[in-house]
Amino acid sequence: MDFGAVLQTNPPASRTVHLAKLAEQYGFSHVWTFDSHLLWQEPYVIYSQILAETKRITVGPMVTNPATRDWTVTASTYATLNEMYGNRTICGIGRGDSAVRATNGAPSNLKTLRESIRVIRELANSRPVEYNGATVQFPWSVGSKLDVWVAAYGPLALKLTGEVGDGFILQLADIDIAQWMIKTVRDAAEQAGRDPMSIRFCVAAPMYIGDDVEHMRDQCRWFGGMVGNHVADIVAKYGTGGAVPKALTDYIQGRESYDYNEHGKAGNTHTRFVPDEIVDRFCLIGSASDHIAKLEELKSIGVDQFAGYLQHDNKEETLRVYGETVIPALKEKIVATA
Repeated sequence: MDFGAVLQTNPPASRTVHLAKLAEQYGFSHVWTFDSHLLWQEPYVIYSQILAETKRITVGPMVTNPATRDWTVTASTYATLNEMYGNRTICGIGRGDSAVRATNGAPSNLKTLRESIRVIRELANSRPVEYNGATVQFPWSVGSKLDVWVAAYGPLALKLTGEVGDGFILQLADIDIAQWMIKTVRDAAEQAGRDPMSIRFCVAAPMYIGDDVEHMRDQCRWFGGMVGNHVADIVAKYGTGGAVPKALTDYIQGRESYDYNEHGKAGNTHTRFVPDEIVDRFCLIGSASDHIAKLEELKSIGVDQFAGYLQHDNKEETLRVYGETVIPALKEKIVATA
């Protein structure tokens, strides 16, 4: 299993770079960031500095969207970073949440998402693509490689992921929900004539190493509110009649509003509707052994990467314990002599 760290690009940018360097030192393979240009600093600028100060880490957004950036500019950014630092980028993409809603916009439809994935992937892989009635290609890009991983919850978005995604990002760590969604994506891939086992699966959720359960829950409760934004869209479209698991839809019944000024922040006031049970199911909190046990379950159902959100007050210590204890426990054991 691979491991990623998910950061916010809060100022100073040097702090984000510092955490990314720590993540690499502790054995993480990926550093992801939020991509909401109004709420936080521009991530692609910071990626360049992270890549310059690291050797192996792969960077990318969790997640970008088709609405707030021109697709060809997005592709050009990846191809440029790859030329500079050697194919160490990845693109997580979805319909859009905080980046578009904070500017009074709306998430993209699935047709737009599908088309954006095609354009970004082809251009960022140094290939020509049909765009706006013309065949376009970066004449300066040779050998750039970019995988596009799709973040999704709803049935049609999961179907799209199986049809076109290089990977699937599920932003919650509930075992039952993850198992259902992975199967849904794989079934869609098979129906589209793709190898379902070729799609990589990433579960992303807050990770907090500690022993004060109540404090950890309060620090991670924001995540249930963030997921609730997407679930509310699904319920509005499909209702609660079984299109998605009830374990995902039932908890938002007490949801009243959401303030994007507090998006992704520990201790915010508008996520009090999220019950402790959901925090425990959606997140990884507790001792190293608690984390290892849940990660073993996720690995057994086909999860290739766990990406841990670090929006809490114990970032460095959580990275340290993951590097020294959790990650080694999930790695293949190799002995010097047999």
